[in-house]
Amino acid sequence: MSAPTMSPSSSRRSRLLLALGVGFAALAALVSPSVQTAAAAPTAPAGDVAVQATTTFRDEFDAPAGTPVDGSKWNLETGDNVNNHERQYYTNSTRNAVHDGQGNLVITARRENPGNYTCWYGRCEYTSARLNTSGKFTQKYGTFEARLKMSRGQGMWPAFWLLGDDIGSVGWPQSGEIDVMENVGFEPNTVHGTLHGPGYSGGGGIGAGYSIGSPFADGFHTFRVEWTPEKLVWKVDGVTYQTRTPADLGGRQWVFDHPFFLILNLAVGGDWPGNPDGSTPMPNSLTVDYVRVTDDQPAPPTGGGQITGLGGKCVDVAGANTANGTPVQLYDCNGTAAQKWTVHSDGSIRALGKCLDVTAGSTADGAKLQLYDCNGTGAQKWRVEAARDIVNVAADKCLDIPNSNAANGTRLQIWTCNGTAAQKWTVG
Repeated sequence: MSAPTMSPSSSRRSRLLLALGVGFAALAALVSPSVQTAAAAPTAPAGDVAVQATTTFRDEFDAPAGTPVDGSKWNLETGDNVNNHERQYYTNSTRNAVHDGQGNLVITARRENPGNYTCWYGRCEYTSARLNTSGKFTQKYGTFEARLKMSRGQGMWPAFWLLGDDIGSVGWPQSGEIDVMENVGFEPNTVHGTLHGPGYSGGGGIGAGYSIGSPFADGFHTFRVEWTPEKLVWKVDGVTYQTRTPADLGGRQWVFDHPFFLILNLAVGGDWPGNPDGSTPMPNSLTVDYVRVTDDQPAPPTGGGQITGLGGKCVDVAGANTANGTPVQLYDCNGTAAQKWTVHSDGSIRALGKCLDVTAGSTADGAKLQLYDCNGTGAQKWRVEAARDIVNVAADKCLDIPNSNAANGTRLQIWTCNGTAAQKWTVG
């Protein structure tokens, strides 16, 4: 799909204008972001370490049908939003945000004005909901993920995003903003991830789009940001489509080094999506299956355990040979030293005193794995994820079984992460 003519978040939404009372001047004209297709997976820099994840925030939305938003976790904002010229009035009513009894929170926009609300353009035409965790949950770094089923139609603007918790003292965009997912109705097959900060806000935000072959509203999809010091990685359904570091800012200030809080909302209209028209379904809903946050900390070395994958077979050093270049393969688990791996905090994965290594330091799909002297290069840096992916951070690609072939002796490789069983591993 071609790039849109307007960029994500003009910053989206005037940043807690409603809940925190923070306002700012109208934003500059919008520009076009890049858009990648589902097949794309750009290279990420090296330097990650292996991590272990502790859940710090979770809402599975498993309450009975008709239950309001959990007030111990979320605030419900009220009011309109002049800065983006959106059309909705956000309410705290269960008509706009409610559990459906099937494990979801449903945020619904309606063409109505039961409270005779006044918006920036006059009498409000729509209601909807916006939730945030300000004052209830904030976190610096970690993995932030939501499983969502999109709204659809012209003028609809759902989003899952993070905002710096210092916005009340420093204002936006100095507070920073991380858009995990935004979608506009005129691009049903594309979502956007964007960073906003001083000198790169609104239409000048740093980000990219990601497209699939069908509308995101046709089913649930998982949207994730993995945030570490000086790096953020965006994923859709387990596939990486964007990585951002301070080098992308051209010398401008990196403000992603303090706690942020979560926001979920469904806007109607605005400068970027345009207004609804006669084709826009109403009511119109964003359905949220879950929101989960983990605090990803460096993992201590594991105690010499197996790494098992497809068919219950093990990652194995061929012939227990310690020579540099020995192939790393899949093989029946047998408890030998050739299958005892330790995951270290420097990002290395080791067996027989040497490191799991990508041949010739290649970052290409299909690059084979070998055993080699530990040398600290990107070819030997791995990230073990809660989703059971083992990712080479230099290539930003996953440990993979070629063609899902679980035969003994199948040599392992790296491949673009795709969420298949051939890339799922259990460590230890």
